Amino acid sequence: MLKIGVLTSGGDAPGMNAALRAIVRNGIFREGEILAVQHGFQGLINNQFTPMQRGSVADIIQRGGTVLQTARCEEFRTPEGRARAAKNLRENNISSLIIIGGDGSFRGGELLQKEQGIKVIGIPATIDNDIGGTDFCIGFDTAVNTVIDAVNKIRDTATSHERIFVVEIMGRERGFLALYAGLAAGAESILIPERPTSLEDICNKLDHGFQRGKKHSIIMVAEGVGGDFYPNRALHKTPAYALGEAISDKMGLETRVIVLGHLQRGGAPSARDRILASRMGAFAVDLLCEDKSGLITGMVREEMKATSIGEALSLEPEINDEILKLSHILSL
Repeated sequence: MLKIGVLTSGGDAPGMNAALRAIVRNGIFREGEILAVQHGFQGLINNQFTPMQRGSVADIIQRGGTVLQTARCEEFRTPEGRARAAKNLRENNISSLIIIGGDGSFRGGELLQKEQGIKVIGIPATIDNDIGGTDFCIGFDTAVNTVIDAVNKIRDTATSHERIFVVEIMGRERGFLALYAGLAAGAESILIPERPTSLEDICNKLDHGFQRGKKHSIIMVAEGVGGDFYPNRALHKTPAYALGEAISDKMGLETRVIVLGHLQRGGAPSARDRILASRMGAFAVDLLCEDKSGLITGMVREEMKATSIGEALSLEPEINDEILKLSHILSL
């Protein structure tokens, strides 16, 4: 009988619970046994395993976050920690592990497989959407909708008070969330780490809008953005505050800054994320039943695809410049 462990790791993402549900129910359907690991890699080291039944995952498909919890684990970063985790897996007769998380989690899983021979399958779940080998990661669509909902409310105030609002979005290295949410929310400017933007360009665009009668503006800024308005990170908590101050100083306009922060991680997963998570979770079990490992599940052009962990981590997810160009055209 195939015995599979499953854990969630890294930052939580809406849809993780839907993936867990699919793993448990498809695993049982395939006559396997599923053991859930509490608190991520820390749970592996602490031997926190819970046998799962179909009823164990009832009524979780709609829940945000992760019912298994997630935690940082410095011990797992060491060979000794991974050896201890593998020992606990073997003592529970678990030879395969499904990891629901992001790139850091997959790197840990890859080391566990190489060093200890544990079969590993990764399921990409991150609102940053920054994993190679898949068009979309679990949680991204929900986060986009969460940002849009917040910006809709911000726009009401921006319109009423004729102000500029600078909205900071998660994304230290990748700007997918800011880009997609910015286009869907009708932001006047979108700043992402992958594409440089100068203060002059932003102010020129604002001035163009005001000349045609525009009374307010929404500027979306990914948290990892740099630029000439943000020369010294030590002087400002975030790029959004730096940009807000720079616009006020240069144009004399009233500017407000909102950092959405961890609000973007929460909430019930969207229908798209529930479907994606269900497909990926079931696919991960199928791969293990075919005696495959060292892979990350993905969805490419609506089809399930498996990519090696090493290849997926080496791929650089690329920003779609057509979307960025379209957002610029539509905001003029």
